[in-house]
Formats: sequence, C-alpha cells, structure tokens
Amino acid sequence: MDAAQTITHVLDRLSLGAKPGDRTQLEQAGIGTYLQRQLNAAGTPEPPALTDRLQALTVLDYPPVALFEQYAAPENPSMEELEQAKQRQLQVLQAAEQARLLRALASPHQLQEVMVDFWFNHFNVYGEHGLARIWTAHYEQTAIRPHALGSFRALLGATAKHPAMLFYLDNWLNIAPNSRAPRHRLGGINENYARELIELHTLGVNGGYSQADVENLARILTGWSCVYHNQPSPDDSGFVFAGVHHDPTDKVLLGETILGGADDEAGLAEGEAALDLLAHHPATARHISYKLAQHFVAEVPPDELVSQLTERFLQTDGDIRLVLATLFESAEFWNPAHYQRQFTTPYRYVMAIARALGMTLPSVTELTWLLGAIAQLGMPLYRCQTPNGYAQVGSAWLNPTAMLQRISLAIAAANLPADSPQSYPQSYPQTYPQILPCQMP
Repeated sequence: MDAAQTITHVLDRLSLGAKPGDRTQLEQAGIGTYLQRQLNAAGTPEPPALTDRLQALTVLDYPPVALFEQYAAPENPSMEELEQAKQRQLQVLQAAEQARLLRALASPHQLQEVMVDFWFNHFNVYGEHGLARIWTAHYEQTAIRPHALGSFRALLGATAKHPAMLFYLDNWLNIAPNSRAPRHRLGGINENYARELIELHTLGVNGGYSQADVENLARILTGWSCVYHNQPSPDDSGFVFAGVHHDPTDKVLLGETILGGADDEAGLAEGEAALDLLAHHPATARHISYKLAQHFVAEVPPDELVSQLTERFLQTDGDIRLVLATLFESAEFWNPAHYQRQFTTPYRYVMAIARALGMTLPSVTELTWLLGAIAQLGMPLYRCQTPNGYAQVGSAWLNPTAMLQRISLAIAAANLPADSPQSYPQSYPQTYPQILPCQMP
C-alpha cells in the first residue's frame, strides 16, 4: 500500500469511519503513534461535551438492583401492568442505544468502540428479552466496555455474572434436581447458558467438547442466578448465588475434576474454576484468535496469522491488547490483498456515514434517525435474538436489496436538512424511518 492507502486501511479497520480531519491528524501523528494511542486509550478521558451528554442519560448509572426495583413488572402482574412495565423498560434500552451511538460518533478512542461492538456481539444479549431491557445498558457499560481491550478471563467472568446474561440464557432457571429448596415451576437442569458458554463464548463449535461436558458445566453453574421477586441480591450487582439450588457433587469438565461443596463459597468456586479452565484452554485461544483475524483482516483469515495470534493469546494469558498489537504488526494485516475488501455490517456502515458527515454529538432526533436506519438495514441495535449475535462477515449482508438500501441511505443522509428537525421521524422503536430504494425519508 502507498501512504494514502495505509491511512485509509487503518481508519477502515481501527475506527467506525473517518471524520473530517481524521486523515490529517493520522498523517501528523504517524501510523505507529496512532496505533499505540488506540491500543492504550484506557484512562484517557473522553471529550467533556461527550461526557456531559452521557451524564444526562442518568439511568445508565443505575445498578442492576435499582433498575429491577424501579422498572420490573410487579409479581403476578396483569396484562396491563406487563405492557406498562415494558414501555418503561424500553426507555432504559433506548438510553443504551443513544449512549452507544454518542460514543461511536464522538469518542476519539475508536478502537475501543470497535471492540465494544465486537465483544457485545460475541457475548450477545437480546435486549428485548424481558428483564434484559433494563439490564442491557449496564451489561455493556460494566461487563463489556471496561474489558474490551483487557483480560479475556476478566471479560468472561464479568459477562458470566451479569444478570442480563444469566436471565437471557436462562441460567436463573438452572436448578439441581436434588435442590434443597422447592424448584421454580420452570426449574431443573437448564443447559442453555452452559452450551453457549462452551460453544460460542470460549471453545468454539469445533473445540473438542462433548455433550457430557455441557451437562456437567450446567451442573457446575446451578445456583448462578440473578435478582428476582423471590430472590434478593446481596449487593447492588444483581448477581445471586442461590446455594440451595446448587448441585454440590464433584463434576468432570474437559477431563478435569471440579470439586464440589455444600456451602456457598465452594459452589461459587466451582463456577470460577470452570471459567478458568475454559478461558485458558487452547481451543478458546484459537477460537478467539480466528474471530479477531476474521474481523480485522479477512473473512477467511490466513492460517499462519490465526496460529500466531493463538500463540500470543496463550503466552499473554489472554491479554486482548497484546493479541491485537501482534495482529496489527503482522504482515497479513498490511497485505494489499486485504485492502478495502471488507463489506461492513449495517451498524458500521451507518456509523461511517454519520462520521463522514461530521455528526459528532447528534440531537436525540438525529440519533433516532440513525437507529432507525440501522434497523432498516436489518441490524437493530441490541435486538439480535440468537446468542451467536449478528453475522460479522460481509457475505451475510451482501445482496442486491441491501445494496439498493445502502445507496438510498447514503443519498438520504447527504440530503438531511440541518435546520429542520421536523423532517426526522419522531417515534422509535415502534416505527423506523422509511429508507427505501430511490426514496428520501
């Protein structure tokens, strides 16, 4: 690549799109300095104007227990009470959407924002799934965001203990058959979270596990639950270890014996030991390395690069920052064959348009329009129903209809009147702006 292509490549892969002035700043700083700044953004404050906008979304600071107490439907609710609670809960989810877009557009820590998008999709939670509406914002803010460039083991543990994940994948219903307390009417061994924890979050589909491993991991995680009407949380985190629902027997996971125990401390230790085993497993290192190489280099990443990243992952105990540094230093990342060969997801496409137009701190109306545009292209934020998240490869999004919609969106965005907010749709998420081929919204 020549100098201009190198800058384009870096902005394409390490940011959500180039804003006016980004190319000049990168030229002045140099590629190496830019990469180091992006990899080491932790502790660097956000722009004050962005901080002020985020602080105005006060619900983002509510801990899970407070969110439950304020927004959950009452116990044994009527249909009317359920609908009223849902509408209140959607307000919390909409705050999460606004915060994500504000950071994506205004934060100079663009690699951080790219990785938040990557990891949320990897540890996906469906934001419309009951109580997940009120916990998704906190989940991203405390379980994903602080660890996006940190330790994979810490990231795994934070997601495993968050009430949004435990509720979404039904581990709050995962109760040992020999439980010392009456079971929930839907209780019993529930393998949902255990299966996705192995298959999606750590080892991968071809990670060498068995059905017995899934079953034993589910037994290990019995009692890992979240705050509910009849299940208070000991702190404001919303995580609950219900010892009376835990299976205290010894289990075998991936050939390793996980010692059981009858008290709460031993039961929690079982789950932590299982997470340790999964986080440090070579199959996990390869699975995560493949996904990172696929995300930053090519849909079918070079085997040599995946092996290099896998080795680095194991050497550094899953230090995401150091694994990415190795990736960005690799010959494969800079291979001209991969230049401008990625077809971006709808989320990244809309963000790239907004950033190119200089939308730094959009109004609520403009944010609503952007969220609607992302939804129109098939990727509504926080609304992927399946635990494997939205497809991150271009082949899933590349089709004639999608191309017409993208062209239409680009034309519509370029013609948005800056001084006429009435032109933007006012309702969300019930309706979205109608961005159809060859039409303006």
